[in-house]
Amino acid sequence: MSSTTVDVTQTRQSSLVPMIIIGVLFFIFGFVTWLNGPLITFVKLAFNLDDVGAFLVPMAFYLSYFFLALPSSFILKKTGMKKGMGLGLFVMAIGAVLFGQFVTMRVYPGALTGLFVIGAGLSLLQTASNPYISILGPIDSAAQRIAFMGICNKVAGALAPFVFGAVVMSNIGSFDKQIAAAGSPGEKDALLAAFAAKVHMPYMVMAGLLVVLAIWVVRSSLPEIKPSGANSERAIGHAKGSIFSFPHLWLGVLCLFVYVGVEVMAGDAIGTYGQGFGMTPEDTKHFTSYTLFAMLLGYIAGLLLIPKFVSQQKYLALSAILGVIFSIGTYLTTGYTAVGFVAALGFANAMMWPAIFPLAIKGLGALTEFGSAFLIMGIAGGAIIPVAFAHLKQSHDFQAVFLCLMVPCYLYILYYGAAGHRVGQHIKD
Repeated sequence: MSSTTVDVTQTRQSSLVPMIIIGVLFFIFGFVTWLNGPLITFVKLAFNLDDVGAFLVPMAFYLSYFFLALPSSFILKKTGMKKGMGLGLFVMAIGAVLFGQFVTMRVYPGALTGLFVIGAGLSLLQTASNPYISILGPIDSAAQRIAFMGICNKVAGALAPFVFGAVVMSNIGSFDKQIAAAGSPGEKDALLAAFAAKVHMPYMVMAGLLVVLAIWVVRSSLPEIKPSGANSERAIGHAKGSIFSFPHLWLGVLCLFVYVGVEVMAGDAIGTYGQGFGMTPEDTKHFTSYTLFAMLLGYIAGLLLIPKFVSQQKYLALSAILGVIFSIGTYLTTGYTAVGFVAALGFANAMMWPAIFPLAIKGLGALTEFGSAFLIMGIAGGAIIPVAFAHLKQSHDFQAVFLCLMVPCYLYILYYGAAGHRVGQHIKD
C-alpha cells in the first residue's frame, strides 16, 4: 500500500496502528541492541580477548550511529520515514549475515564490521522512528508514547540475554574448564572454533526475519507525517533560523550522549562489573536482564505519572537524582549488593530517553529530521564511556572508576531536565 500524507488531526485520531508498527520496531531495536551485553562475554571467550578488546563490541556498534545518523536524515528526506524504516531493517539484515559469517570464521575485525553495519541500519531506523512517535501526538505527552515504545524495547532486551544464553552460552562453565584442560594449541583452537560457530545459525535466522519485517513495514498502512506541521516552531516562540539557532537541541545532543553512556554502563558493563568481585561468566550471563527488568518498572512508573502528575522535564530531573544516589550506592557496597545498585540504575535511566528526545526536538519544524539525526549521533556515548571504563579500570579501582564516570553524567542530565531544555525558547513549559 502506498504512503499517504495525513494532517496532524487525522494522524492523532488513527494512531493505534502506527503505534503497533513502531512498537514492533522498538522490540527489534531492543533485542538487537541488548545482545551487546552477552556478546562482550562471548567474544572475550571466542576470540581469547581481554576486557579492552571485548569492549570494542559496543564501540563498533554505537560509533555507527555517530557516523551514519546524519546521512540517514538525508536518506529520509528522499525516501520518507516509512520506506526509510524498511531500508534500515534491510541494512540490519546484511549486518547480521556479516557478523554471523565472520564470527564463524573467527575474523574479529570482520565481526566488528558486521556489528557496525547492524548499527548503521539501526541509526536509520532510530532517526525515523523517534521523531515519528514524538510528533504522532502532542509533543508535551511524547514521553508517555516513547515510554510505551520503551516497554516494547526493554521486554525484547530482557529476553535477549536469556535467548542468547540458551542458544549460544549454555554450559559456559564447563566450556571454560574444557579450554583450560586442552592438551595442545590445536585442540584449544578447535574448541574455540566450535564455540564461535554456535552464533552462525541464530544470526542467519535473525537476518531472514529482518528482511520479512522490512517488507511488512513498507507494505503497511503506516502514514507519513510532515514534521513542519506537527512540530511547529511557534510552539517555542522561535522565528525561522538555521539548525544552530536552537540551543536546546545542542544541549540535548550532549545530554543524550551522556545518557546512552550511562545506560550502556548499567546494561552492558554490569557483567564485567560483577566479574570485578570474582564472579564467573556463568554467574553474570543474565545480569543485563536484571537492569532491563528495572527499566521496565521505570517505564511503567513513567506511563502512570507523565504527564498527569509530573511533566516529562521534571521527571527527567528526578531520574537524574536517582542516578546519582544509585551510583554512590555502587561504590559504598560490594558483591551482589553493588551489582544490585548497578541494575537499579535501569529504573533511573528508563524515562531519560523518552524525556530528552521530545524536549530536544521541540519546535524544530521542518528541521525535525535534521535535529533528530544529530540526537541519534549522540548515541555514540555508548561507545565512548564504557570503553573509558574498560581502560581506566586496568590501573584504578573499578568501583571508583564507575562512580567517577557516572555521577558527572547524571549531574548534566539533571541540569538539562531542570533548565537546559528551555535555553533559547521564549515560551515557558
